[in-house]
Amino acid sequence: MKQVKTNAARLLEKLGISYQLHQTSVDLNDLSAVSMAAKLGQDPARVFKTLVARGDKNGVLMACIPAACELDLKALAKVSQNKHVEMVALKEVQGLTGYLRGGCSPLAAKKNYPVYLDATAENFASILISAGLRGVQLELAPHDLARACQGHFASLTREP
Repeated sequence: MKQVKTNAARLLEKLGISYQLHQTSVDLNDLSAVSMAAKLGQDPARVFKTLVARGDKNGVLMACIPAACELDLKALAKVSQNKHVEMVALKEVQGLTGYLRGGCSPLAAKKNYPVYLDATAENFASILISAGLRGVQLELAPHDLARACQGHFASLTREP
């Protein structure tokens, strides 16, 4: 498989942040982060999915949470200083971010939306996030990711 360099990877290079690129095949019938973790032989707790939401006060924002977890919308609303947050419809994601479902990255989106990273990321030396292309992941230190996307750590998940 040919190595691909994405805009997210280029941003990290511009900022002098080290990362490792991982690439695997894509199953369009299963674009889940849990499936991606399995294909890469990684613990799903270290593979973070990027979700796009909209707050009633502050508009569009992104949340990065572990692959097998569910987003706690109330927690996201609180940390983002919104009264209410809801998920953006899938048909809107590409228009807002420039990314397709299954390849949404918190880095180098069309606009610099606020990014909130689940605090469990801090438990690992490195985590994996989408590089902005289906089947391509970036592995980097959580604090480097936070610096690159000006992200904030918070407890964002709830039990499924």
